[in-house]
Amino acid sequence: MKRTRTKETQPQPQKKLKKEKETESESESSSNNEEEVPSTSSKKSVVHTSFQEFLTHLQHQRLATASNIQEFSFKKKRVRILSKVIDVREGCRGGVVYWMSRDGRIQDNWALLFAQRLALKLDLPLAVVFCLVPKFLNATLRHYKFMLGGLKEVEKECRDLNIGFHLLLGPAREELPKFVRDNDIGAVICDFAPLRVPRQWVEDVTKGLPKDVPFTQVDAHNIVPLWVASDKQEYAARTIRNKINSKLGEYLTEFPVVAKHPHGKSSAKINWTSAYEMLECDKSVDEVEWAQPGYNAACRQLYEFCTRRLGKFHNQRNNPTADALSGLSPWLHFGQISAQRCVLEVKRYAKQHKASTEAFCEETIVRRELADNFCYYNENYDSLKGVTSWAYQSLDAHRKDPRDPCYKLEDLETARTYDDLWNSAQLQLVKEGKMHGFLRMYWGKKILEWTESPEQALEWTILLNDKYSLDGRDPNGYVGCMWSIGGIHDTAWKERPIFGKVRYMNYQGCKRKFDVNAFVARYGGKVYPKKDKK
Repeated sequence: MKRTRTKETQPQPQKKLKKEKETESESESSSNNEEEVPSTSSKKSVVHTSFQEFLTHLQHQRLATASNIQEFSFKKKRVRILSKVIDVREGCRGGVVYWMSRDGRIQDNWALLFAQRLALKLDLPLAVVFCLVPKFLNATLRHYKFMLGGLKEVEKECRDLNIGFHLLLGPAREELPKFVRDNDIGAVICDFAPLRVPRQWVEDVTKGLPKDVPFTQVDAHNIVPLWVASDKQEYAARTIRNKINSKLGEYLTEFPVVAKHPHGKSSAKINWTSAYEMLECDKSVDEVEWAQPGYNAACRQLYEFCTRRLGKFHNQRNNPTADALSGLSPWLHFGQISAQRCVLEVKRYAKQHKASTEAFCEETIVRRELADNFCYYNENYDSLKGVTSWAYQSLDAHRKDPRDPCYKLEDLETARTYDDLWNSAQLQLVKEGKMHGFLRMYWGKKILEWTESPEQALEWTILLNDKYSLDGRDPNGYVGCMWSIGGIHDTAWKERPIFGKVRYMNYQGCKRKFDVNAFVARYGGKVYPKKDKK
């Protein structure tokens, strides 16, 4: 049997980071259509009368694009080769494996589509493998339940599509190479994440795989692949916006369907009980009620946003008392829905809600991909060592400024500050696993104001966000914390105590933005005396 190359493109060279001061601009750039692509917005008004109709529409879009990935012109720049070998060896019978990590879904997944494309070329079986580690950073039972709930859907859909699914219990560096050897696997494809721990996983697997097994990575999370969008750290949305928007004509396409695979290989049923029993995470923070895991729940959230809330997004997205946000971040974080799919569907409403559609695309494309860019090209993405020089020097000059009050971590975690708005936001985070985006900024800046040092403020902000928020341990979260504490992607402001030239936010400013009393009444934050800090 003839084996064809898995190589689609060579790895993109990484250039060294250049430091320079830049300022933020909100100017918009139009996308440049470089080639003919399927339309991303409907010419007619979109009307879905039911959620089931919406799901049917999504599948119809895929089938109308291509009945399978072989009939689709796959963008080669989405792919980069991680191994020295590029040819699938003759005689392997184990097939092609997609090592799923960041993108926990079947449909609308460029990494899985590429894996199926290769398997179909070679008439080989296709399998999905997920490596479950017992503990990951500050993830709690809340996060593991959400992730595993989504993987249960993945297992079922794999079974329906004649694709194997394997849940390996243990680190990828140990379990994946062993699985590849034991099952005579011919090629491995992985998805992409910019954070240091998953990047280390990929590096370890690269070293551990058999030398004759090609290892390929596909950016299935970003619309414009990270290594295509920019080869350096960008310093603001304005410096990356045109780089991304100019490529949307090429990359913001419809997805073909992940079809039923003709070369099947059965896999054993997953023992989910064993998976839960091996967890060593903090189990005191349990699941939330409002967000159910999995692709179907994510699609319902998208459907309800498009049909009920999108019209309010432009004018009211900074109002925590208005139900105007998409609420998609948990599913986007765990890869249970594609950001590209969300953008494609929202853009179908552009005629009805032009301003809201543009605002959503700015946040979901430019700002999201700017966060990935920062975390990939700045190794200190979660440390003050990673902020710009003006911000660090300014914070350092004010590090001895008196803090009154100066709270302990326990005070913050239990929402016992003198600020009832901040306390209410913290209570929402603990109870619901989410916090409104505008309040996250205020929340982080008050932690800077109330802690002994900017280093401690950043550490505690990241800890609390990662522990309680369903979308914690995410590039967006790290950049949000770094923006609040260290002025990342922001400009220098008027100098003041503690903050230096980092942007300041206060209670009165929030009152001018929205009904603070209404938000406080909803979550019940109390006012505690400043002296009550024991």
